[in-house]
Amino acid sequence: MAKIFKSLHHCFSIGLIFIVSLLRVTADGDRKLHIVYMGSLPPEEYSLSSHHLSLLQGITGTSNAENLLLRSYNRSFNGFAAMLFDSEAKQLASSKKVVSVIPSGNYQLHTTRSWSFVGFEETAHRNPGAESDLVIGVLDTGIWPESESFNDEGFGPPPKKWKGSCLGGNNFSCNNKLIGARNYIKIGPTANTARDYAGHGTHTASTAVGRNVKDASFFGLANDILGAFDDAIADGVDIITISVGAPYPHYNYTDDVIAIGAFHAMEKGIFTSQSAGNSGPDFGSISSLAPWILSVGASSTDRRILDKVILGNKKELIGNSVNSFDLKGQSFPVINGSNAKAANCSDSDASFCRYSCLNESIVKGKIVVCENAEGYTEAYRTSAVGCVLQSNGMTEDVSYTVPLPSITLSYEKFVALRTYMNSIKDPVAQILKSEAVKDSTAPLVASFSSRGPNMIVPDLLKPDVVAPGIDILAAFSPNAPPSIGEDRRRVKYNIKSGTSMACPHAAAVAAYVKTFNPNWSPAAIQSALITTAFPMNTTGNSDTELAYGSGLINPSRAVNPGLVYDAGKEDYLTFLCSIGYNESSIRLVSGNNSTTCPRGSDKASPRNLNYPSMSARVAVNKSFTLSFIRTVTNVGLPKSIYRANVWSNSKLINIKVVPEEFSFESINEKKSFNVTVSSGGLPDAQIVSSALVWYDGSHIVRSPIVVYTFGVE
Repeated sequence: MAKIFKSLHHCFSIGLIFIVSLLRVTADGDRKLHIVYMGSLPPEEYSLSSHHLSLLQGITGTSNAENLLLRSYNRSFNGFAAMLFDSEAKQLASSKKVVSVIPSGNYQLHTTRSWSFVGFEETAHRNPGAESDLVIGVLDTGIWPESESFNDEGFGPPPKKWKGSCLGGNNFSCNNKLIGARNYIKIGPTANTARDYAGHGTHTASTAVGRNVKDASFFGLANDILGAFDDAIADGVDIITISVGAPYPHYNYTDDVIAIGAFHAMEKGIFTSQSAGNSGPDFGSISSLAPWILSVGASSTDRRILDKVILGNKKELIGNSVNSFDLKGQSFPVINGSNAKAANCSDSDASFCRYSCLNESIVKGKIVVCENAEGYTEAYRTSAVGCVLQSNGMTEDVSYTVPLPSITLSYEKFVALRTYMNSIKDPVAQILKSEAVKDSTAPLVASFSSRGPNMIVPDLLKPDVVAPGIDILAAFSPNAPPSIGEDRRRVKYNIKSGTSMACPHAAAVAAYVKTFNPNWSPAAIQSALITTAFPMNTTGNSDTELAYGSGLINPSRAVNPGLVYDAGKEDYLTFLCSIGYNESSIRLVSGNNSTTCPRGSDKASPRNLNYPSMSARVAVNKSFTLSFIRTVTNVGLPKSIYRANVWSNSKLINIKVVPEEFSFESINEKKSFNVTVSSGGLPDAQIVSSALVWYDGSHIVRSPIVVYTFGVE
């Protein structure tokens, strides 16, 4: 589905286009949905839809190929979606006119006070004139247009550049904040409407561009993705935020529809922010890997949502949950799930409170204890008054919204609960309503936030930055339950956690930077966010840059970074050449038949892409010398001198910068330099964190330098 709107953000106002695209198609027989990507739009003017149909007819040998063609991508790049047999897909993939054929899969959703935490107060310096013409495209599950977060009071008509439409379906209207919408779901209950039935899209959209709503709270507590890109680019958006990703890392950029769409957005000067994924803390789990996309991980803020369970012996155990229920100080009997076993269930399944494994007549009116962090679903189904859950050990930093009085305890505290229950005949307990508390350890990378290394290009650091993604309060769809599907409550605002919540924070900062620097390229904006990020403390962040990139976004500094590492289409094409893409594919992607890849001594290295970070994977216990060539553009003061400062956490490497000083005479002047990193060898599973800082007495331009040995012998 898709939607479009113009909106005032929690901290600043910008135009917003909302585009929802999660297409799921069930095919009859052996035909499956495939995306056929054919590169840039051809220079010749002819009907691409007819060309796609003709190509499909030739491959399938059928006269009714129009029934197999689901969508032509012809507004911003070249390609189509069609129902194909595997043999037909392979035949198309071998065509010289085709870059890649991608089987359609289900992408996952990477599912307040956060703005103040990153230093972006409501008093921040603003550029209202530029803000009113800025449009953000959100690719997500939909939107609730009536939310107060998207009220258009004070907004004039959409900017003249806007070419989109309000196609949200029946009973869906746009305004001068929400300026457009499109729907891409063609089957199921949400077909032909851009209205949000999941809540995810409304939450992310209001984080990026929702206006400030006084006293907003949660019960008193703080498939066709390429089609969406095709339309968003042609409609005239400035920023795209997409909190969606593959459930696993890709190993090829041309198999990643988000990377493809974002490449063509970059061509048109459109910045894309994507969530890193929620598959952490495993290394190599990040699914946002393209250099032309800002990949955003999730961090904590200095506010945590915590809960308490008070045992009958007055002992208090602190745990996690977003629990809005008040038991009025009353204690209730406590029972183990295994002692409330339903028929045909094992003791083990009952102790974990698996689905249909609790006996309602036994559980009703009691607090049930489950050895499973998700046991609240069965506890709610069987009318328990509450539940105490055991953490899985990986999400103790996150509180999730629950449908009944619930609390998740760490293993040690869960053992303390069991010890109490075993010490008395009739144990009782009381679960309190959650509270917001100060967290002095923040920012820490969320346990669920996906980590590097980059599985396509090990020498390209991902994620790029982190942003607030734990316990984020934002608008929600009244059509969606705030927790599990059976939850009958409906809310206007909800607290959610995920890299989905982090991504729109970064997109909003990118929009803020663009309002002051409207002519900057997407790479320049990306550089500004990376080089000005707050450095993260390694205490509690042991995975270092492979988890947090350059650090936590810093809006106030990003708007004036001093220097930027700029790049454009040709730089990224050279980068693709350097990692093995052949010239025929490169020419289709570029739309230029004269594009060539460097050869011989001029052959490019992926390490020399003009990226704001420097990274390399090296062999274990082997000496190495690495070179990184970079160029910076002066966007600060016309008469300025920058000096290089190098920091490292290890004596195992040596870093040399040549030259060590730059003198700029004018704005937009460029200077190049070389960074050499050498070592006699690094042990296995080692991450060496370093940084290069260019400093002119005012601007701090910081680039991470990371060398690691994971997975290399």
